[in-house]
Amino acid sequence: MKIWKDIFTGDEMFSDTYKVKLVDEVMYEVYGKFESRTIGDVQLDGANPSAEEADEGTDAATESGVDIVLNHRLCETGFADKKQFTTYLKDYMKKLVTKLEEKDPSQVEVFKTNINKVMKDLLTRFKDLQFFTGESMDCEGLIAMLEYRDVDGVSTPILLCFKHGLEEEKF
Repeated sequence: MKIWKDIFTGDEMFSDTYKVKLVDEVMYEVYGKFESRTIGDVQLDGANPSAEEADEGTDAATESGVDIVLNHRLCETGFADKKQFTTYLKDYMKKLVTKLEEKDPSQVEVFKTNINKVMKDLLTRFKDLQFFTGESMDCEGLIAMLEYRDVDGVSTPILLCFKHGLEEEKF
């Protein structure tokens, strides 16, 4: 199993339990689904709850949302307007290039070459995006974007994360 973490905060952003697609060598698209579930209800394969547990008759609290957001404890945030979002992107990109120059200089050119196209596209869809930080809620790190797209006739939530702002950890 792989988990992708924010290189600045260490927060988990997503894992390979979802369909992950790399776009233009700079943006991960992570395909999730909207779901409702009982809070604290962990279903383990092979578990057989007793009849007493199943018939306690208590009201269970439920939560609804995008599975990626719920499972990785992402926190919704936002921007007042497109200008504020653009300012964040410019500052984040500078910080990312500096980090890349330290860790992997060969990726700096790949990032700089491809990111402008992706950023222009994101800015045109600003009003359709939701924004999420990692669990620490540190806005100095990666702010992931989420949008809904029609995939095979189904409205599908897709989390967008900058590849170079993440580190892959294998378990």
